[in-house]
Amino acid sequence: MTKRRNNIDHTNFKKLSIQISLNGLSFCILHTVDNEITELRHFLFEEVTNPLQLEKEIVAIFEQEAALLDQPFESVTVSHINTLSTFVPKPLFSDKNLADYLKYNNKILPNDYMTFDVITNNDMVNVYIPYVNINNLFFEKYGAFHYKHFATILLENIFQIANVSEETTLYVHVQKEHFEIVAIQQKKLLFYNSFEYTSSEDFIYYLLFTIEQLQLNTNTLQLYFLGDIDKSDVLYTVAYTYIRHVEFLDKQYTFSFHESVSTPKNHHDFTLLTNF
Repeated sequence: MTKRRNNIDHTNFKKLSIQISLNGLSFCILHTVDNEITELRHFLFEEVTNPLQLEKEIVAIFEQEAALLDQPFESVTVSHINTLSTFVPKPLFSDKNLADYLKYNNKILPNDYMTFDVITNNDMVNVYIPYVNINNLFFEKYGAFHYKHFATILLENIFQIANVSEETTLYVHVQKEHFEIVAIQQKKLLFYNSFEYTSSEDFIYYLLFTIEQLQLNTNTLQLYFLGDIDKSDVLYTVAYTYIRHVEFLDKQYTFSFHESVSTPKNHHDFTLLTNF
Protein backbone atom coordinates (compact mmCIF):
# COMPACT_ATOMS: atom_id res chain seq x y z
CA MET A 1 0.00 0.00 0.00
CA THR A 2 1.39 3.41 -0.95
CA LYS A 3 1.65 5.93 1.86
CA ARG A 4 0.01 9.28 1.40
CA ARG A 5 2.48 12.08 0.69
CA ASN A 6 1.34 14.03 3.74
CA ASN A 7 2.52 11.21 5.99
CA ILE A 8 6.14 11.46 4.80
CA ASP A 9 8.64 12.76 7.34
CA HIS A 10 10.22 15.68 5.50
CA THR A 11 12.75 16.49 8.22
CA ASN A 12 15.86 15.48 6.31
CA PHE A 13 14.71 16.47 2.83
CA LYS A 14 16.30 19.90 3.02
CA LYS A 15 19.47 21.48 1.65
CA LEU A 16 21.12 24.56 3.10
CA SER A 17 23.10 27.10 1.05
CA ILE A 18 25.06 29.77 2.96
CA GLN A 19 27.01 32.70 1.56
CA ILE A 20 29.40 34.65 3.79
CA SER A 21 31.48 37.81 3.47
CA LEU A 22 32.74 40.57 5.74
CA ASN A 23 29.70 42.57 4.59
CA GLY A 24 27.05 40.02 5.47
CA LEU A 25 25.56 36.55 5.45
CA SER A 26 22.77 35.09 3.34
CA PHE A 27 21.20 31.67 3.45
CA CYS A 28 18.42 29.76 1.78
CA ILE A 29 16.82 26.37 2.35
CA LEU A 30 15.68 24.11 -0.48
CA HIS A 31 12.99 21.52 0.31
CA THR A 32 13.97 18.70 -2.04
CA VAL A 33 10.66 16.82 -1.92
CA ASP A 34 8.56 19.85 -2.83
CA ASN A 35 11.47 21.29 -4.89
CA GLU A 36 10.96 24.79 -3.57
CA ILE A 37 12.87 27.39 -1.60
CA THR A 38 11.22 27.62 1.80
CA GLU A 39 13.54 30.22 3.40
CA LEU A 40 15.65 33.06 2.01
CA ARG A 41 17.34 35.39 4.49
CA HIS A 42 19.90 38.23 4.30
CA PHE A 43 21.91 39.84 7.10
CA LEU A 44 24.16 42.88 6.63
CA PHE A 45 27.25 43.64 8.73
CA GLU A 46 28.23 47.29 9.02
CA GLU A 47 31.54 47.23 10.91
CA VAL A 48 33.08 43.80 10.34
CA THR A 49 36.67 44.09 9.12
CA ASN A 50 38.24 40.72 9.93
CA PRO A 51 37.34 37.00 10.21
CA LEU A 52 37.21 37.05 14.04
CA GLN A 53 34.53 39.75 14.03
CA LEU A 54 32.77 37.83 11.28
CA GLU A 55 32.69 34.71 13.43
CA LYS A 56 30.97 36.60 16.26
CA GLU A 57 28.30 37.89 13.88
CA ILE A 58 27.66 34.41 12.49
CA VAL A 59 27.35 32.90 15.99
CA ALA A 60 24.77 35.59 16.79
CA ILE A 61 22.81 34.70 13.64
CA PHE A 62 22.92 30.99 14.57
CA GLU A 63 21.34 31.90 17.89
CA GLN A 64 18.79 34.24 16.33
CA GLU A 65 17.79 31.78 13.58
CA ALA A 66 18.08 28.59 15.64
CA ALA A 67 14.63 27.37 14.60
CA LEU A 68 15.79 27.27 10.98
CA LEU A 69 19.49 26.50 11.25
CA ASP A 70 19.48 23.98 14.11
CA GLN A 71 17.99 21.11 12.15
CA PRO A 72 19.38 18.19 10.13
CA PHE A 73 20.10 18.90 6.47
CA GLU A 74 20.60 16.58 3.54
CA SER A 75 23.58 18.75 2.58
CA VAL A 76 25.18 22.05 3.58
CA THR A 77 27.13 24.18 1.08
CA VAL A 78 29.04 27.34 1.93
CA SER A 79 30.48 29.97 -0.40
CA HIS A 80 33.20 32.40 0.68
CA ILE A 81 33.02 35.90 -0.75
CA ASN A 82 36.38 37.67 -0.73
CA THR A 83 38.97 38.95 -3.17
CA LEU A 84 41.67 36.53 -1.99
CA SER A 85 41.58 34.42 -5.12
CA THR A 86 43.09 34.03 -8.55
CA PHE A 87 42.41 31.85 -11.61
CA VAL A 88 45.04 29.56 -13.08
CA PRO A 89 44.80 27.68 -16.41
CA LYS A 90 44.45 24.01 -15.62
CA PRO A 91 47.44 22.88 -17.77
CA LEU A 92 49.69 25.23 -15.75
CA PHE A 93 48.29 24.34 -12.32
CA SER A 94 50.11 22.45 -9.57
CA ASP A 95 48.75 22.10 -6.04
CA LYS A 96 52.32 22.55 -4.78
CA ASN A 97 52.43 26.19 -5.97
CA LEU A 98 49.31 27.70 -4.41
CA ALA A 99 51.18 30.50 -2.65
CA ASP A 100 53.02 31.41 -5.85
CA TYR A 101 49.74 31.92 -7.71
CA LEU A 102 48.27 34.14 -5.00
CA LYS A 103 51.24 36.25 -3.92
CA TYR A 104 51.15 38.57 -6.94
CA ASN A 105 47.59 39.74 -6.29
CA ASN A 106 47.19 39.28 -2.55
CA LYS A 107 49.07 39.80 0.67
CA ILE A 108 49.68 36.32 2.09
CA LEU A 109 50.35 35.77 5.79
CA PRO A 110 52.51 32.87 7.02
CA ASN A 111 49.57 31.06 8.64
CA ASP A 112 47.11 31.50 5.75
CA TYR A 113 45.44 28.32 4.56
CA MET A 114 45.18 28.07 0.77
CA THR A 115 42.99 25.77 -1.26
CA PHE A 116 41.48 25.57 -4.73
CA ASP A 117 38.34 24.76 -6.73
CA VAL A 118 38.43 23.12 -10.14
CA ILE A 119 36.03 24.89 -12.51
CA THR A 120 33.91 21.98 -13.69
CA ASN A 121 32.99 23.28 -17.13
CA ASN A 122 36.19 25.07 -18.14
CA ASP A 123 39.93 24.46 -18.10
CA MET A 124 40.64 26.58 -15.00
CA VAL A 125 41.37 26.33 -11.30
CA ASN A 126 40.40 28.94 -8.71
CA VAL A 127 43.10 29.26 -6.01
CA TYR A 128 41.94 31.11 -2.89
CA ILE A 129 42.13 31.67 0.86
CA PRO A 130 38.91 30.73 2.67
CA TYR A 131 37.89 31.95 6.13
CA VAL A 132 39.25 28.94 8.03
CA ASN A 133 37.75 29.91 11.38
CA ILE A 134 34.32 30.14 9.72
CA ASN A 135 34.79 26.72 8.11
CA ASN A 136 35.65 25.32 11.55
CA LEU A 137 32.50 26.91 12.94
CA PHE A 138 30.33 25.23 10.30
CA PHE A 139 32.10 21.90 10.78
CA GLU A 140 31.37 22.00 14.51
CA LYS A 141 27.72 22.73 13.79
CA TYR A 142 26.98 20.47 10.81
CA GLY A 143 29.84 18.02 10.48
CA ALA A 144 30.93 17.42 6.88
CA PHE A 145 29.92 20.15 4.44
CA HIS A 146 30.99 21.50 1.05
CA TYR A 147 32.55 24.88 0.44
CA LYS A 148 33.70 26.88 -2.56
CA HIS A 149 34.82 30.36 -3.39
CA PHE A 150 31.88 32.35 -4.71
CA ALA A 151 33.77 33.24 -7.91
CA THR A 152 33.85 29.52 -8.73
CA ILE A 153 30.07 29.34 -8.48
CA LEU A 154 29.68 32.58 -10.42
CA LEU A 155 31.81 31.42 -13.35
CA GLU A 156 30.50 27.85 -13.48
CA ASN A 157 26.94 29.13 -13.80
CA ILE A 158 27.78 31.87 -16.28
CA PHE A 159 29.55 29.30 -18.46
CA GLN A 160 26.34 27.23 -18.45
CA ILE A 161 24.31 30.22 -19.61
CA ALA A 162 26.76 31.84 -22.04
CA ASN A 163 26.20 31.41 -25.76
CA VAL A 164 28.87 30.26 -28.18
CA SER A 165 29.42 33.65 -29.75
CA GLU A 166 32.23 35.45 -31.54
CA GLU A 167 31.19 38.61 -29.72
CA THR A 168 32.47 39.24 -26.21
CA THR A 169 29.77 39.43 -23.52
CA LEU A 170 30.23 41.17 -20.18
CA TYR A 171 28.60 39.93 -16.97
CA VAL A 172 28.72 42.39 -14.08
CA HIS A 173 27.95 40.95 -10.66
CA VAL A 174 27.16 43.73 -8.16
CA GLN A 175 27.52 43.47 -4.40
CA LYS A 176 27.81 45.92 -1.55
CA GLU A 177 31.08 47.84 -1.94
CA HIS A 178 32.51 45.64 -4.69
CA PHE A 179 31.59 44.17 -8.05
CA GLU A 180 32.96 41.58 -10.45
CA ILE A 181 33.40 41.85 -14.20
CA VAL A 182 33.41 38.65 -16.24
CA ALA A 183 34.15 38.76 -19.97
CA ILE A 184 33.24 35.65 -21.99
CA GLN A 185 33.88 34.90 -25.65
CA GLN A 186 32.96 31.54 -27.20
CA LYS A 187 32.45 30.16 -23.67
CA LYS A 188 36.05 31.02 -22.80
CA LEU A 189 37.07 33.41 -20.02
CA LEU A 190 38.76 36.53 -21.40
CA PHE A 191 38.74 38.56 -18.21
CA TYR A 192 37.79 38.37 -14.54
CA ASN A 193 38.42 40.90 -11.82
CA SER A 194 36.84 42.27 -8.66
CA PHE A 195 36.72 46.01 -7.95
CA GLU A 196 35.90 47.94 -4.79
CA TYR A 197 33.71 51.00 -5.14
CA THR A 198 32.17 53.65 -2.91
CA SER A 199 30.36 55.70 -5.55
CA SER A 200 28.83 55.43 -9.00
CA GLU A 201 31.86 57.35 -10.31
CA ASP A 202 34.16 54.59 -9.05
CA PHE A 203 31.90 51.99 -10.59
CA ILE A 204 31.69 53.48 -14.07
CA TYR A 205 35.41 54.30 -14.12
CA TYR A 206 36.41 50.67 -13.55
CA LEU A 207 33.75 49.39 -15.93
CA LEU A 208 34.68 51.70 -18.81
CA PHE A 209 38.40 51.20 -18.18
CA THR A 210 37.91 47.43 -18.51
CA ILE A 211 35.90 47.86 -21.70
CA GLU A 212 38.65 50.06 -23.13
CA GLN A 213 41.40 47.59 -22.19
CA LEU A 214 39.46 44.76 -23.84
CA GLN A 215 38.95 46.97 -26.92
CA LEU A 216 35.19 46.52 -26.86
CA ASN A 217 32.64 48.78 -28.52
CA THR A 218 30.10 50.32 -26.11
CA ASN A 219 27.57 50.59 -28.96
CA THR A 220 27.58 46.86 -29.79
CA LEU A 221 28.67 45.27 -26.51
CA GLN A 222 26.09 43.16 -24.62
CA LEU A 223 26.25 43.65 -20.84
CA TYR A 224 24.26 41.61 -18.33
CA PHE A 225 23.83 42.72 -14.73
CA LEU A 226 23.32 40.27 -11.91
CA GLY A 227 23.45 40.44 -8.13
CA ASP A 228 22.32 43.32 -5.93
CA ILE A 229 21.18 45.83 -8.55
CA ASP A 230 17.90 46.96 -10.09
CA LYS A 231 16.75 49.33 -12.81
CA SER A 232 16.15 52.10 -10.27
CA ASP A 233 19.76 51.99 -9.03
CA VAL A 234 22.20 54.74 -9.99
CA LEU A 235 24.72 52.08 -11.07
CA TYR A 236 22.31 50.87 -13.73
CA THR A 237 21.55 54.44 -14.85
CA VAL A 238 25.20 55.41 -15.23
CA ALA A 239 26.05 52.17 -17.07
CA TYR A 240 23.13 52.65 -19.47
CA THR A 241 24.32 56.20 -20.15
CA TYR A 242 27.54 54.88 -21.71
CA ILE A 243 26.64 51.37 -22.86
CA ARG A 244 23.84 50.80 -25.34
CA HIS A 245 22.85 47.19 -24.64
CA VAL A 246 22.34 46.66 -20.91
CA GLU A 247 20.06 43.95 -19.53
CA PHE A 248 19.52 41.92 -16.37
CA LEU A 249 20.44 38.25 -16.51
CA ASP A 250 17.30 36.12 -16.79
CA LYS A 251 18.28 33.05 -14.80
CA GLN A 252 15.68 30.26 -14.87
CA TYR A 253 15.80 28.09 -11.76
CA THR A 254 14.67 24.47 -11.61
CA PHE A 255 12.85 25.03 -8.31
CA SER A 256 10.02 27.26 -7.20
CA PHE A 257 9.64 29.57 -4.21
CA HIS A 258 7.25 28.92 -1.35
CA GLU A 259 4.44 31.46 -1.03
CA SER A 260 5.93 32.63 2.29
CA VAL A 261 9.19 33.61 0.57
CA SER A 262 9.51 36.93 -1.19
CA THR A 263 10.50 35.75 -4.66
CA PRO A 264 13.70 37.49 -5.78
CA LYS A 265 14.18 38.75 -9.30
CA ASN A 266 15.96 36.25 -11.51
CA HIS A 267 19.31 38.06 -11.38
CA HIS A 268 19.31 38.46 -7.58
CA ASP A 269 21.06 35.98 -5.22
CA PHE A 270 22.62 34.31 -8.26
CA THR A 271 25.52 32.59 -6.46
CA LEU A 272 23.49 31.73 -3.36
CA LEU A 273 20.65 30.03 -5.25
CA THR A 274 22.93 28.08 -7.58
CA ASN A 275 25.11 26.59 -4.82
CA PHE A 276 23.22 23.41 -3.90
